[in-house]
Amino acid sequence: MDVAIVKYNAGNIYSVDYALKRLGVTPLITADPEKLAAADKVIFPGVGEAGTTMQYLKAHGLDRLIKELKQPVLGICLGMQLMCRYSEEGETDCLAIFDASVKRFIPQKHEDKVPHMGWNTLSDTRKELFRDMPESPYVYFVHSYYVPVNDYTTATTDYILPFTAALQKGNFYATQFHPEKSGTVGETILKNFLTI
Repeated sequence: MDVAIVKYNAGNIYSVDYALKRLGVTPLITADPEKLAAADKVIFPGVGEAGTTMQYLKAHGLDRLIKELKQPVLGICLGMQLMCRYSEEGETDCLAIFDASVKRFIPQKHEDKVPHMGWNTLSDTRKELFRDMPESPYVYFVHSYYVPVNDYTTATTDYILPFTAALQKGNFYATQFHPEKSGTVGETILKNFLTI
């Protein structure tokens, strides 16, 4: 199976690479449109800032390419947010795969820290990514922006308010949390993606 990781100006590419290698898959890290289009699965990771990342994707033609992919695609963290229509971060127009907006967390009380960073539980899990999950599984988050619960939500988490932890529309899957940093639960989610 050929798995490609979209190479762009983002942070966690190599932790995703390492997590896949632990599962026996050696991914190709590439920005080559032909190689991305030819892969069996594509992972669109991300740690960074929405506005500059969208500028980079547009400058390299990756914005159009990602939207046109027909194989299973998994967006992670910033990757998920960029798959939405709009982000409040930098007032950025994104890929619009999911008709949803990305909003900044606003602390409601003193103990609300932004970014939301650390382990939290998933609720309302459904669809293929969450096969063989324990009840209320713990996963690892690092983010200051969130996607409200919407028609494409396949898992939720509560921090300051309930928000989308995962999305799916057709061949596009996305997680706000980092499966590559989420221990055995994250490993199961990556395995499930690889078997879709």
